[in-house]
Amino acid sequence: MDEQDFSSTAPSGSQAKKPLDTVVKLAISVFVGSFALIWGGMYLSRPDRSIPPYSIGSQEETSVAIHVPSWTSDGEIETLIERFRKVGHETRNFGPMKVRPTTPDDPTERYRLLTIYIFSLDAWAEPAMLHQYLAAEDRDVRDGVRKALRGLYRLTESEEEGRIGPLLDGPETAATQIYARQLFKGPLSLPSVRAVEPTIAP
Repeated sequence: MDEQDFSSTAPSGSQAKKPLDTVVKLAISVFVGSFALIWGGMYLSRPDRSIPPYSIGSQEETSVAIHVPSWTSDGEIETLIERFRKVGHETRNFGPMKVRPTTPDDPTERYRLLTIYIFSLDAWAEPAMLHQYLAAEDRDVRDGVRKALRGLYRLTESEEEGRIGPLLDGPETAATQIYARQLFKGPLSLPSVRAVEPTIAP
């Protein structure tokens, strides 16, 4: 009996993989390009290299939601908050920090009031999310925003406040200060009071 030749029918382990479809390649290229454009823009558009990259997600009147990369540390966010604080003390002109005038109708003070919310997930910095949070009509949105917050800077005519981490409904404790704490709070005319860390009982 003649031997059958199976070489033409047996699957080859080294068979070349099917190349990606052109549409799939294009979609991947667009995704990667968009990602690089967003982070590259954040990095290059920051006022200087001593603060972490950030972008303005949305602004509604005196409230501004900004977005930082997910890998931004608490220490870097504190540096960013301190930069906003420095501007508030010295020039009170947040234009170079990419913030539009919050009180544009005031001829003497275009940034009389300002609250900056810092997020590392860009969805929380979207205009619709900021609007819903300020409207205070949806408790789930309110709680979600407060929990997702990475930092906060608030400036009024006479006072300032800076915080790291989510906004807590209860008092700060030694346990909560690991991830959420007040950096400073006080009148502008006097040195702002830093939060005193609670004493842990032996």
